[in-house]
Amino acid sequence: MIRVKVPLDVHAVATGGSGAFALATPLRIRDVLEFAVREAVGLRAPHDKFSRSVHRTLAGLAAGDFIVEINGRRFADAEAVVVCERIADVRFFLTRRRAALQT
Repeated sequence: MIRVKVPLDVHAVATGGSGAFALATPLRIRDVLEFAVREAVGLRAPHDKFSRSVHRTLAGLAAGDFIVEINGRRFADAEAVVVCERIADVRFFLTRRRAALQT
């Protein structure tokens, strides 16, 4: 599991809306995956490594190699939207069983 900090929805705060809406931020799955990759590779990782990792992660999701679970909800589409508060728990699950390693 990768825990990512969710940015505050500044637009909701600026428009004077309800405080409850300011705490919940709608994000595309692709954005949450970028945060998760950044958390996994670290803040000091070179930008090209980060970019390659994000590209491969999004390609794997699009190809159906895995699905992603964010706060207990499963997603297979990078363009889907999830609403998160403060921290999102991100998990990856393979969509098909891998053959056991042979020794």
